[in-house]
Amino acid sequence: MEILQTPSFNRQVRKPHKNQRKEIEKAIRNIVTDPTLGKAKIGDLNGVYVYKFKMLNQLNLLAYQFDTSQLVLVALGSHENFTEI
Repeated sequence: MEILQTPSFNRQVRKPHKNQRKEIEKAIRNIVTDPTLGKAKIGDLNGVYVYKFKMLNQLNLLAYQFDTSQLVLVALGSHENFTEI
């Protein structure tokens, strides 16, 4: 499966420290293993999934879209600062 990143996701993933990036990579591996892990959004965000995971005891969200051949990482952020798309 090909993994693509949006520019906004790419900016967000560069901010955390090295140990936090490992948690992000682990979350991405979980999504690649089973893309239906995240909660599907409805309405205007149809086709977007949000996967919740802990990073240093703080809830973080990772928004993504997928089909059979590719996974597009859309957004990343803490629950308080999360802007979906």
